[in-house]
Amino acid sequence: MKVLAPLLLASTATAHTIFSSLEVGGVNQGIGQGVRVPSYNGPIEDVTSNSVACNGAPNPTTGTSKVITVQAGQDVTAIWRYMLSTTGSAPNDVMDSSHKGPTLAYLKKVSDATSDSGVGGGWFKIQEDGLNNGVWGTEKVINGQGRHTIRIPQCIAPGQYLLRAEMIALHGASNYPGAQFYMECAQINVVGGTGSKTPSNTVSFPGAYKGTDPGVKLSIYWPPVTDYQIPGPSVFTC
Repeated sequence: MKVLAPLLLASTATAHTIFSSLEVGGVNQGIGQGVRVPSYNGPIEDVTSNSVACNGAPNPTTGTSKVITVQAGQDVTAIWRYMLSTTGSAPNDVMDSSHKGPTLAYLKKVSDATSDSGVGGGWFKIQEDGLNNGVWGTEKVINGQGRHTIRIPQCIAPGQYLLRAEMIALHGASNYPGAQFYMECAQINVVGGTGSKTPSNTVSFPGAYKGTDPGVKLSIYWPPVTDYQIPGPSVFTC
């Protein structure tokens, strides 16, 4: 019974989340300003869907003409909220505590960040936080006022990029589909990058994840997870 209890609790959890705004240099750029926010806070569960790139149907996103200038080597912060109208930063204002899993971030160099759909290749991972000492990456964001810190690599070329911030909730991941993928894309212009290194380990969305990946299809409740394998490529470093 003790094993089933968390499963029953998880099945009733319906709280979702949205990457609603980006903070740069301590300044929040505003909800939907440079971030393609959806009309609904639900997840994508089909890893073969084009919507796994920057969100989309069944969660239609709203375009934005803003491109946010970011200094290479700088930390930016994706701000997650339960809904676009949620103004608080308590745990329940971010995402339900049952939604345990990793946080990730990717970049894709594009010619025009306002029009590129994000679908296809060229994505490289720049951040991940899985399970460390019994604490999940999502738990840190949920208990940290919805703040997801991402460092923009110093060595990449300057220019426009899509920044894809993601949280994966694994409370229902014992079957596929079941893992819940939450992601939005911010439109950024990276300045000051040295361009000394070009990411070689790039992936496509869709394509980066498979329903059979050990980090996508698993039970996090029993047997207890001690060594979680984060899906996707290794993190690009300078």
